[in-house]
Amino acid sequence: MADDLFQLGDLGVADDNSSLSTGDLRRKYNFGSRVSELAIAQDPFFRMVSKISKKPTDDPQFKYTERRPSFHKRYAYCYGADDSSSTPSAGGALTANTTKLYMIGDYKSAGNKGTIYGQTSVGIGASGTRPGFFMAGQIVKIPTSGTEGAAYTDYALFKVSAVANGALSNSVLLTGSMVKTPTDLEQAYKHSDDSARDNVSQETLSSLRSFVVGSAFSQGSGFPSSWKDQPFSTGYGNTQIWKTAMAMDNTSRATMLKYDSSEWARTWKEKLIEHKYDIEQSLLFNSAASTSDDAWYTDGVLSFISTYGNKFTAALASKTQDDFLDDMSAFLDPRYNSANATVFFCNTATYNWLHKLTGYFANNVETSANYRAEMAMVGKKKVFGVDVTAISTPYGDMNVVRNIHLDQTNVNILGINMKHVSYRPLVGNGLNRDTAIYVGVQTLENSGVDRRVDLIQTEAGLEINMPEAHAIWTAS
Repeated sequence: MADDLFQLGDLGVADDNSSLSTGDLRRKYNFGSRVSELAIAQDPFFRMVSKISKKPTDDPQFKYTERRPSFHKRYAYCYGADDSSSTPSAGGALTANTTKLYMIGDYKSAGNKGTIYGQTSVGIGASGTRPGFFMAGQIVKIPTSGTEGAAYTDYALFKVSAVANGALSNSVLLTGSMVKTPTDLEQAYKHSDDSARDNVSQETLSSLRSFVVGSAFSQGSGFPSSWKDQPFSTGYGNTQIWKTAMAMDNTSRATMLKYDSSEWARTWKEKLIEHKYDIEQSLLFNSAASTSDDAWYTDGVLSFISTYGNKFTAALASKTQDDFLDDMSAFLDPRYNSANATVFFCNTATYNWLHKLTGYFANNVETSANYRAEMAMVGKKKVFGVDVTAISTPYGDMNVVRNIHLDQTNVNILGINMKHVSYRPLVGNGLNRDTAIYVGVQTLENSGVDRRVDLIQTEAGLEINMPEAHAIWTAS
């Protein structure tokens, strides 16, 4: 018999037993009543963001406003100290008689934008970073050590009596008195007189900051001075137009077939999936841009988070549970973020790694000499049809989703706070440009061409803001 089971075969009469065969023309071959199909989660991010936060825009270039609280950013770095000079020199040990402090900052008071974990520093002493929150009556805690620039071992308390701009660019000069003199008198923050100070990471600086830790006023004193940063900043995004066409000649449309009698209807289902698939890819991997042909491109989460958000590495062969918990503690800073609002989209390898790392009995297994496992898989659920694994951590439950679009990339995990991301379809002047089907954009009747063309079209963009609330883990 020929290899092709649907070939007609030899209809002639032969002298052997083939003459007893009924032939292929009448055989059903027991096809059954269904066709096997592959079903995959094609669009988990697009599905979730379009369901959780859809905010129409009436302009293809939409803007948004970020607001960051200021009170917890009342910190600076003690660049110099002295007990006599009005312009203290860089460095200098603290003493019980210290009366002058030079202070410099590393975040911009307009918008309260500062360094994010894994990103290049805004720059200590850079333009716009002058500390504006110091006032008379405040108590400032200054980290100290036994050797200048060494690890933080003690701290001083300094009460401010007067504030003025310092001679050093973007600095302030504090006048006051020592309230607590430490045993270790050297400043933990090691100053630098050149631009090298601009390239120090947040993770390095976090223990070197001098914070306002309250105030103290005498009985019968009057009201203190006031201060404020500008907590608002703005950003913008673009809408993008996606199109998926469906075309078929009318002869094919009229032909009856097995299983799916209409090839037109069957193909339509695939085109709808294809359209969503394309949007998912764009929302993940695009970069905001416009081109000379008037095409606009919305920003993607990978571009945004890589440029502005928290950055970690996750080499699966060597990454331990202890390492990952350290990442989570840095990322899930309660001032900016929470696990409950964050979805962790993982490639397949990382999805498997997390399940192996956090098996049901993980919290009963000692993982090192000093630490016990604090991560465990606690269940699964469906959110808008997307499979979500809940992993318990000391910082809240991780919502973990497999995203196959991250396979074959360098991205292991995208941690996206869904409170700070929105799907923005263009809607205005009675027109809704969200996903719609346009039937018969070409027909025999309107074109003279013996076929039909339908169109799926979407015009929308992705808004993603507050980079502190998002993170990326890469393989290296």
